[in-house]
Amino acid sequence: MDQSLQPTTVETAKELGLLPEEFEKINEILGRVPNFNELSIYSVMWSEHCSYKNSIVWLKTLPKDGPQMLVKAGEENAGLVDIGDGLACAFKIESHNHPSALEPYQGAATGVGGINRDIFTMGARPIAQLNSLRFGSADSERTKWLLKGVTKGIGDYGNSFGVPTVGGEVYFDPCYEQNPLVNAFSAGILNTEKDKMISAKSGGPGNPVFIIGSYTGKDGIAGAAFASKDLTDASADDIPSVQVGDPFQEKKLLEATMELAQTGAIVGMQDMGAAGITCSTSEMSAAGGLGMIIHLDKVPTRQDDMKPWEILLSESQERMLAVIEKGREAEVLAIFDKWDLPCAEIGEVIAEDRLLYYWHGELIAETPAHPLVLGGGAPVYYREHKEPAYFKEYQEFDINNITVPEDLMATAKEMLGHPNIASKRFVYEQYDSMVGTVNMSTNNPSDAAIVNLKGTNRALAMTVDCNARYVHANPEIGTMIAVAEAARNIVVSGGIPSAITNCLNFGNPYQPEVYWQFVNAIKGMGKACEKFQTPVTGGNVSFYNQTVSKGKTEPVFPTPTIGMIGIIEDKKHITSLGFKQKGDLIYMIGENRNDISSSQYLVNIHGVQESTVPFFSLEEEYANQEQIKMLIRKGMLASAHDVSEGGLFVALMESAMVNGLGFDITTDSAIRRDAYLFGEAQSRVVVSVNPENEDAFIDLMMLNGVEFDLVGHVTKGSIRIDDVEWGMVNDYAEIYDNALGNKMK
Repeated sequence: MDQSLQPTTVETAKELGLLPEEFEKINEILGRVPNFNELSIYSVMWSEHCSYKNSIVWLKTLPKDGPQMLVKAGEENAGLVDIGDGLACAFKIESHNHPSALEPYQGAATGVGGINRDIFTMGARPIAQLNSLRFGSADSERTKWLLKGVTKGIGDYGNSFGVPTVGGEVYFDPCYEQNPLVNAFSAGILNTEKDKMISAKSGGPGNPVFIIGSYTGKDGIAGAAFASKDLTDASADDIPSVQVGDPFQEKKLLEATMELAQTGAIVGMQDMGAAGITCSTSEMSAAGGLGMIIHLDKVPTRQDDMKPWEILLSESQERMLAVIEKGREAEVLAIFDKWDLPCAEIGEVIAEDRLLYYWHGELIAETPAHPLVLGGGAPVYYREHKEPAYFKEYQEFDINNITVPEDLMATAKEMLGHPNIASKRFVYEQYDSMVGTVNMSTNNPSDAAIVNLKGTNRALAMTVDCNARYVHANPEIGTMIAVAEAARNIVVSGGIPSAITNCLNFGNPYQPEVYWQFVNAIKGMGKACEKFQTPVTGGNVSFYNQTVSKGKTEPVFPTPTIGMIGIIEDKKHITSLGFKQKGDLIYMIGENRNDISSSQYLVNIHGVQESTVPFFSLEEEYANQEQIKMLIRKGMLASAHDVSEGGLFVALMESAMVNGLGFDITTDSAIRRDAYLFGEAQSRVVVSVNPENEDAFIDLMMLNGVEFDLVGHVTKGSIRIDDVEWGMVNDYAEIYDNALGNKMK
């Protein structure tokens, strides 16, 4: 008899990553002991990656309602937001951290492929991608290997698929040395007047179930379970858990799906991502309140010797599960034949809540669909959390214990050359960033990526943001800052923040200190999203981001990456960050403070890791953003750029370098010069104003009590601070442009 049909034991469950009490619960659900095929189904569906069992109680506290929301968090494959003119935007961010740690090229490439499938599975055509990447020390050989592999994987897949990568962020810190973070974001457009959104719900008993796209192979088997455990010295043995991508196959799948959507024959469709056929069949069935009969031997496979459980768990890429209206099978087959893609009818929808998997006529697994999924019967845990010892120590940081360097000019150059601040051109030059976009040229950059909405006078602004060092220092305030910075980037670019998606990267949730970070990050996110009226449309949670080596566990910084979209109602509001002409006045909107906490300056110049979060006030941030919205719509600003990593000096340099201009500024004698130049106190934006608009600008600034200060003026190309010549902007640009590339040689 087939061993996979024999009853399993609690030891088998442990080997598959299930807890003993979870094994008992499975026995109760089935009314018997599961066989190996059934236990394998539960092991992936009840993994953290699929079930969110350790996070869902807190995720439910996040705001998800808003006037522009068409599809809320958890309802479909991605969130859907009304962006006007009959258009809607589907967008989402997800992680591919563990696969990228072991096989960076394929790990990153398949992350890009997976997030794009989430978008076009809904019937939306992807128009733009962003990514948020974290690596270890830029000097280490492992980081160089990972960075080169990840960026090539993103570039090769995205470029071949034909969707531009328009922005993102790259950070380096030793805490990510063994466990990089690779978070991929995609946005797509749906015409609500012409196109029908494709649901991820099953429907219609008797309707046929099709698997479409690539052949099923042994790559990625148990990838969801692999992503739900610690990385260890033995993780290289899990290489089969890393999927292999084919962007050309995905491009064909995109076009076939778009064509199929126009026929109206689709009842429901879902991407086969984590847990493959298991996840797609169970989630679509549970969402529709129905079940399915699936014949695994009818699944087109790449290898002849695949076992049923391997087909069930395979995470081979570029595949979809689709429920089609009965009687329209020939239409579906004709479309996929035209695009030369595998397409096979493998089952049918049934009226009862049962999933029945057959192998050559023999029933090899049976389970209700509902208990497998989020919100059904999957386990939900309230984990213990407690404040880490370091938290109080960080609050004791005293700026007076830090000596101001004698040569701040040398410090400024060192800052510009640090990998966390220097240009990321080494990375983004590998990406196609131009197709279908506006405002993406090097002469007109803005803080947010901006994509033209064809046929309208509107544009879509989008960004990904998170300063994980801030979150580590204070998870609640640090995450509020991440949301605020995302909103600020969109506002200074001329947009109105609309909604967010999140990618929550944390360590092991069973460690109370890690879970404390997670809980407080969620609290901060909720408060900030409520304030900026940016509901959470979905995303993912990635726990177990840490390395266990030689008995020591090192979690990464808590990194709740925020992906935000915003609407630019009129393209004349698009505002770039570059200074425009000599003589323009430079103003700071927001208050400068005597603050260097958690700054790149404090960490990298002074080597001080332990400090609290920079100053932040949610009310002040909101007021400043509202003021900037008004100034842009009144046509007052020649440029706008937020002050973030590296402080005011770096913000000024980034605005100056765009057009080869310079600046002449005077620091505030009431504030330490290092804090004035390099501090990262929040809620500040550098703007330039044509002198002809100065009076009108000041009149508008006086209306709402927002702090502002004249900093200096734009020069032809020289840098002057406190009446001292600091050289020419081109000399600094040479450092900024080439620092990261030189390190990667």
